[in-house]
Amino acid sequence: MMTPISIVGNRSSARLKPARAYTLVELTVVIFMIGLMLALTIPRIQHNLLGDDLKAATRRMIAMVRNLRDMAVRDQKVYRLHFDMESDRFWVEWDSITLEEQEDARENASSLPGEIHILDVCQRHTGKKDMGGAVIHFTPRGYVEYAVIHLGRDEESAHTIVLSPFVGTIKTHGTYVDIDTM
Repeated sequence: MMTPISIVGNRSSARLKPARAYTLVELTVVIFMIGLMLALTIPRIQHNLLGDDLKAATRRMIAMVRNLRDMAVRDQKVYRLHFDMESDRFWVEWDSITLEEQEDARENASSLPGEIHILDVCQRHTGKKDMGGAVIHFTPRGYVEYAVIHLGRDEESAHTIVLSPFVGTIKTHGTYVDIDTM
């Protein structure tokens, strides 16, 4: 005769664990922390996104200046970087340029990205020019006129590019730096 087998488990080891849930206080603290992180990072993100055009324009202008200095030495010519503050455009001319090439250079002048403007160009012999035009000369010996170029949306959001005549260095500042303070 067979005896029935009964499986008796240990009820204490098979207890059901209560379902884990988040309390309202925990959810409130997490939401507060997320909000705090966003409040601290969004202004920086906005500054970086809006500042990208200005940084790109500054890098582009520095590359243009370096290239012109190298071309002046290589070709043994005087090159001139022209700025038109009214249209926020710039172009290059050289010693032996013809009238046709000069007109073509002006028509195909480069412009700055987005809402970036040529705020002004400061030179020792002409002072600060924020209207009309300005010209920076590059000599066959690799010299450039001392000049300060300000690019930006306004003086509050600007970059300063300083061209040193003999050393050939280009310094940049992430703010508007007046020529009188240098």
